[in-house]
Amino acid sequence: MFSLKKNGIISFLVLLSVARLVQGQSVYEITGQEEHIFSYDQIEIWRNTVPGLSIEDVLKKADQGAFKPSKTNTPQVADESSSDWFRIRIKGAGYLEKRYLLEFFDQTIDHLVVYVPTHDGKYKEYRTGDSRLFSNRFFTHKNFTFPLESPPVDGIYYFNLSSRQVADVIVVLRSEQRFVKYALTEYLIFGIFYGMILVFSFYNLIMYLAIRQEQYLYYVLYILSVGFFEMCIDGLAYQYLWPSHPVWNQYAYAFALYGVSIFSLQFTRSLLFTWRKTPFLDRLILITMGLRTLLFVFSLLFDKTLLNYKFIELVPLSIAFYSGIYIYYRQGYRPARYFVIGYSFLTLGFLYKLLIMLHVDWLNFGAISYYSLSICFVIEMLFFSFAVGDKVRYLKTRKDQWQAEMMSQMKLNATLKDELNVRLEQEVADRTREITEKTEIIKQQNRELSEINKTLEYQAEEIRRMNELLEQDNQSLLIDNTLLKTNVEEERRARVLSMDVNFEEFSKIYPDQESCIAFLEKLKQEKGYKCYKCANTTYYHGRIQGNRRCTHCSYEESVTAHTLLQNTRIPINKAFYIIFLVYSSNGKISSYKLSEMLSIRQSTCWAYSSRIRKAMQDKKRRSKAGQNDKGGWTSILFED
Repeated sequence: MFSLKKNGIISFLVLLSVARLVQGQSVYEITGQEEHIFSYDQIEIWRNTVPGLSIEDVLKKADQGAFKPSKTNTPQVADESSSDWFRIRIKGAGYLEKRYLLEFFDQTIDHLVVYVPTHDGKYKEYRTGDSRLFSNRFFTHKNFTFPLESPPVDGIYYFNLSSRQVADVIVVLRSEQRFVKYALTEYLIFGIFYGMILVFSFYNLIMYLAIRQEQYLYYVLYILSVGFFEMCIDGLAYQYLWPSHPVWNQYAYAFALYGVSIFSLQFTRSLLFTWRKTPFLDRLILITMGLRTLLFVFSLLFDKTLLNYKFIELVPLSIAFYSGIYIYYRQGYRPARYFVIGYSFLTLGFLYKLLIMLHVDWLNFGAISYYSLSICFVIEMLFFSFAVGDKVRYLKTRKDQWQAEMMSQMKLNATLKDELNVRLEQEVADRTREITEKTEIIKQQNRELSEINKTLEYQAEEIRRMNELLEQDNQSLLIDNTLLKTNVEEERRARVLSMDVNFEEFSKIYPDQESCIAFLEKLKQEKGYKCYKCANTTYYHGRIQGNRRCTHCSYEESVTAHTLLQNTRIPINKAFYIIFLVYSSNGKISSYKLSEMLSIRQSTCWAYSSRIRKAMQDKKRRSKAGQNDKGGWTSILFED
């Protein structure tokens, strides 16, 4: 990851300083140094040449002054259709005991041809690049490395480069001893870096499986995407994952960057609770994810050159960074502090890379600058881990507070329950005493009735004899009995409408559901018909007894629709009786009394009687408003 051993940073800084001091010296003389980074006018450039030129053609153009000194510390290539040529001058006489190598840092160069001068005045050609099989490399190393003649030849070394992506031309001269030490240290640090990613991923995956907090899962996917992106950029993915399929070098990093953007935004939403704390930022994040997905799919299917614009990731990064700052500073959400610090380092890394791409050369420190974003990723990964842990601690604190409040509420509920139980026990005792007293009264009444029954038996014999005498009059009184029966029925209905009757007598008028529905249907016919959907006034009978279907829109209205009986779950004749009792008692009858009389749960009686009382109140308001509202208890059946 950090590609240098312990003193690597100091070494590159010193090399950079030496390069600045010799900026005007276009020829580099080997004077025993272990390594040297070429920069500025030590690298000469011939831009945008025609692909396919031979070394002889290039030498002719060089004699004509086609090569110009580089004006930047690190030149770049980014046009696959052109073929840029570079050259350096090396003088190595007097130091013949060492063998030297030329190394190119950037592993994203698609096509690289190196021409090394030989002792016989000719050039040895090496061809490589990430568009070729990894096995074709001279050294099996992630960087492009080529041997110089031994001893090194004084002369000009030419390089031909082309690349679809933006590639840095970082040319390093190293001794073989230095290269071995450097390569071993570099791979060791890479192992540590990717080992950290795997350890972090495994730990957070275990945490996700243990507590099912989704931010752990998004964090795992995010750091795995970062690791995959770093492997693509470092060349390790090419070396170890697809050495025989170089075509993946052109697109794999795009999948990694897409994963970094999407999973970082999802991690932001999960960690910061944006859907609850800042809905407008949450919508912005979702829109950004959608647009990033559309751009990714469009780039893959229609214009793959768009995949080269890596700095488009600044947009989702900036949105996630701003979300963390807003939620931390505006809403005081403490777990966002490490999130903000982590994104601060990553933002600095992106900006630093951007400034280097814009050729702010005083910021360019060669290999350190090349791996600067990777260093920022490591720091960000550490702070993100702190942020996840901070959120878990925050949630645990909140959970403890909620549990304490719950325990307090449970204690209060237990106290109220005890008080209620004491009161219910007292009511039960009073009720039991009342029932005992009534039982004694009933026993007394039964004894009295027994005596009366004996008297009635005697009277029954007398009545039987009288009935025989009256049988002769029955035929003449048949018509009168029919009329009398009708009158009794009407009188009974009148009593039900206006007087206090028991459920047995009430059931003689409304014995079952069909009679109640017939009575309700009759009342609705008297009230008239008007469709609730289209206001039509004509209908025909529906599929169920009492239903009415509109002749215009076919809307079928239940017989209980728009009445107090709509959606009731108790038998309709008992519902009638509850309405009658509540109305006749002016709403003073208790739900306990109703439950006892009708063998219905007290809560159901309470809910239904409350609805009836509301209808009675509505009736009183209509009466005060001057509306004629007669009809006894049936007048509250209909809801306006």
